[in-house]
Amino acid sequence: MPDFLPFSAGRLAAPALLALSLTAALTPTSGRAQSAPAATAATNPLLAPWAGAYGGVPAFDKVQVSQFKPALEAAMAQNLAEVQAIATNAQAPTFENTIAALERTGHTLDQVQTAYGVWTGTLNTPELQVVQREMAPRLAAFADQITQNAPLFRRIETVYNSPDKKKLTPEQQRLTFVYYNNFVRAGARLDATAKTRLSAINQQLAGLFTKFSQNVLADETDSVLVLKTPADLGGLSPSLRTDAASAATARKLAAAGVITNTRSSIDPFLTYSDQRKLREKAWRMFTNRGDNGGANDNNALITEILQLRAERARLLGYKTHAHLRLDNTMAKTPEKAMALMEEVWTPAVARVKEEVADMQALATKEGATFKIAPWDYRYYAEKVRKERYDLDQNEVKQYLQLDKMREGMFWVAGELLGFTFAPVANVPVYHPDVKVWEVKDKTSGKHVGLWYFDPYARPGKRSGAWMNAYRNQERMDGEVSTIVSNNSNFVKGQDGAPTLISWTDATTLFHEFGHALHGLSSNVTYPRLAGTSVVRDYVEFPSQVLENWLATPQVLQRFAVHYQTGKPIPQALVDRIAKASTFNEGFATTEFLGSALIDMKLHLAGDQKIDPDKFERETLTQLGMPTELVMRHRTPQFSHVFSSDGYSAGYYSYLWSVVLAADAYGAFTEAGGPYDQAVGQRLKQQVLSVGNTVDPADAYRSFRGRDPKIDALMRERGFPMKGAKAAQPTPKKAAGKKS
Repeated sequence: MPDFLPFSAGRLAAPALLALSLTAALTPTSGRAQSAPAATAATNPLLAPWAGAYGGVPAFDKVQVSQFKPALEAAMAQNLAEVQAIATNAQAPTFENTIAALERTGHTLDQVQTAYGVWTGTLNTPELQVVQREMAPRLAAFADQITQNAPLFRRIETVYNSPDKKKLTPEQQRLTFVYYNNFVRAGARLDATAKTRLSAINQQLAGLFTKFSQNVLADETDSVLVLKTPADLGGLSPSLRTDAASAATARKLAAAGVITNTRSSIDPFLTYSDQRKLREKAWRMFTNRGDNGGANDNNALITEILQLRAERARLLGYKTHAHLRLDNTMAKTPEKAMALMEEVWTPAVARVKEEVADMQALATKEGATFKIAPWDYRYYAEKVRKERYDLDQNEVKQYLQLDKMREGMFWVAGELLGFTFAPVANVPVYHPDVKVWEVKDKTSGKHVGLWYFDPYARPGKRSGAWMNAYRNQERMDGEVSTIVSNNSNFVKGQDGAPTLISWTDATTLFHEFGHALHGLSSNVTYPRLAGTSVVRDYVEFPSQVLENWLATPQVLQRFAVHYQTGKPIPQALVDRIAKASTFNEGFATTEFLGSALIDMKLHLAGDQKIDPDKFERETLTQLGMPTELVMRHRTPQFSHVFSSDGYSAGYYSYLWSVVLAADAYGAFTEAGGPYDQAVGQRLKQQVLSVGNTVDPADAYRSFRGRDPKIDALMRERGFPMKGAKAAQPTPKKAAGKKS
C-alpha cells in the first residue's frame, strides 16, 4: 500500500482520484452495467460489463495482456464523451445533472483499470511493462483533460456555491465538496498556460513512477541469495529451510536453498541465520534495491520526480509539495506532522541505544569481536529476546498457520462486525493461488460483498502486503455490493504443507484485513465516498486498530494451534509474548520514522536539486539515526513515495493513524473488553461504514467522544511522555510495523 496498490484509476479518473488524490490507489468500479461500443466489447472482454453472480464479477480468466492497451484507449474515449455530455448540458447546473451525473460516468474504464491494476501488481511481465510505459503518461493526460475542462468545472463550482446546496442531504453536500476541492487541487482554476504545463508535469511524473516501480521489481525479481551448501542454512528452522528449498525448486536452481529479495524472505533470514557473511549479503541485496547503478538505478529518477513535484506545487499555489499534500488531511500542515514524528523520534532513538547495548553485551559474551552492524540487529535482538523473555519466535511460529490465522480474522469480523465468510468456487480468478469468499451479514443473511485473497509470492508480483477494492459499495440506482482483496507475499508450503508465519506477519495480515473490513462495512449512497475513500492519514486507522485483536485470548485459543498436534498455543507462551510486547520497539519505531522523516524532508526541500543518496545520508546523520539500522524503506526503493503520488509526503500517516488506533482501542478496554458489542457497533457505524461522507475528525469524535490523545501510543510502546517520569508499558502485542 502501500497498503494500497499505487495506481490511479478510472471513474472520472476519476476527477477525485487524479494524481493528487489521497484516496486508495485503485478506484473501484460501481458495478453498473454500461456497454462499450458493441464491436469493441465483443472482441475485448475487458470492455464487457461484469457478469455473473454477486452483481457481476471481473472476468479475470479471460484477460490477456494484449487486450489492455486497446481496452484502455476505448474506455478513456467513452469516459471523455460521457463527461463532455455533462459539461455541455444546456440545462442549469444542479446536483443531479452535474455531481450525480459525474458519479455515473467512467464505469467501463473503472472495470478495465481494475484488471490492469491487478496485472501490474501481481502478474507483471516484460510484455506488460511495455504497455505500462506507454499508457502511464496517456492516463495522466486523460485525467487532466477532465479536471481542466473549464465548462465542466464551472458547473461543479456553480453547484458548490449555490444557495440551494443547503437543501441537499449531508452526504450530497460532502460529495459536492469533494468534487469541487479535488478539481481545484488538480488545477481547475489555473490559466491555459499553467494548465498546459501542469498536464505536462503529470505526464512526465506518470512515466517516471512507472519506471521507478519497474526498476524495483526488477531488482526484487532478478536478485536472490543462493544458499549453496547445507552449512549455508545454519541457524534456520526446519520451516525456513523448507521455504528456502521451495524457492530454489521454483527457480530451478540446484542449491540447498534460495532467499528471495522480498521482506517476507529476507527478515526471517536476518533473524536466524548464523552465517554472518551471508546475512550481510542478504541485507545489502535487500537494502540496495534501486541503488545498484546501471539500468535499474532509481536515483536520477528520484531527483527528477522531486523537481517536478516542487514545480507543480508552486503552480498550484503551495510552498512545497508537502504543503500541497497535507492541505486536506487530518494533519493539515507538514509542521504538525513533523511535530508528532519528532515527539516520538527522541524516545525511540534512546530505546535503540539501549537495545544495541544489550545486543553488544551478548555478542561480546559469545566471543564476537565486531561491532553490531545492521545485518546483525535482528539476529542478536532475537537472541536477547530469548535470553530475557524465554521467547523464541520459531516456537511461536509453530502455532501460526496462515489458514488458521485467516479463519481467526473471519471469526473476529463476525464477533465485532457481524460478518460471515463462506468460500465460493463460481468466481473466475487470475491465478490458481487466489481464493474467493462471499461475505454476508450474520443476522440477516444479506449478501455484503466478496473477498479475494492472494497470499503467496511469485515472480512478477510486487513485494509487501496490500488491499484493493475492485468495486465500491453504493446505492445510487440500486444496491451495489463491494468486492475487495487482500494480497501478501508468503512462501508457499511444499506439497500442501501448512504455511507457517511469524507474529509480525500475522499482525500485518490482520492489518490488511482491517482495510478490507473498512471496505466491506461501507454503507453509503455515492461510490466516490465509499469505504476506504478517505484521507491518507485516516485510512490507516481502521487497519491499525484491527491488529489488536490478534493477541486476544479468544483468537489465540481457537486459532493459534500447533501445525502438527493441533493443540492451542500454551498460556505460558502467550504470557511471554505479552511480557515481550514492547521489546525491540526502538528498532521498529526508528526504522519507520527514519523513512517518514526523510520523505517529509525531501518534499519540504522545495526546488533544490537533490542527490538522493547524499540527502538520505546527511539528513539521517543530522537526525542522529543510529548506525546499527537503516530506514525501513531506503529512498531508491521507497515505492510508497516514488511509484505514485500515493504516500508522497504522507508516510507519516502510519504514525498519525496508529495514534488514532491506540486511542480507539482504549474505548474497548475502558468498556467491556475487545469484543464489547456496543463499542464494536459504534466503530462500525461511526467509522467503518461512513467512508468519506463526513469529515474524519468529526467521525473520530463521534466514535470516541473526544479528540485522540497520544498517551495510549506512548504507553503501548513503553516510551516516556512529556510531563511524566516514564510511560508504563501496556503489554498488548508483539511489535510489527506494516509495509
